[in-house]
Amino acid sequence: MSDFSINREVKDGIAMIRVQGFLDAHTFEQLEEVIRAVYDEGCFKLVVDLARVDYISSAGAGVFIGARSESQENGGDVVLLNPTEGVKEVFELLGLTQIFKVAEDEAAAVAAF
Repeated sequence: MSDFSINREVKDGIAMIRVQGFLDAHTFEQLEEVIRAVYDEGCFKLVVDLARVDYISSAGAGVFIGARSESQENGGDVVLLNPTEGVKEVFELLGLTQIFKVAEDEAAAVAAF
């Protein structure tokens, strides 16, 4: 099991959320709490950096489904930034690559809004 951490920064109305480690049944609630805090600040445009996520479960992926709905209801969206190959595979298996914007760098992620 790897160390899990989340860092967030809101700049120009876009929240950059960087996740590191395993995003699974043991950690997904921490990500939900960070997203809720960002929403409470009135920011609904999220870029989630997944470049350092070693593993994601369906519970972890489920966080993004809920977040996307709330973001879009409030004029925003969720963009996934630079997911690792393993994370991409899980998203593809769950059909999430069809509904989420995926960007390879921060500039493209921000431009997606």
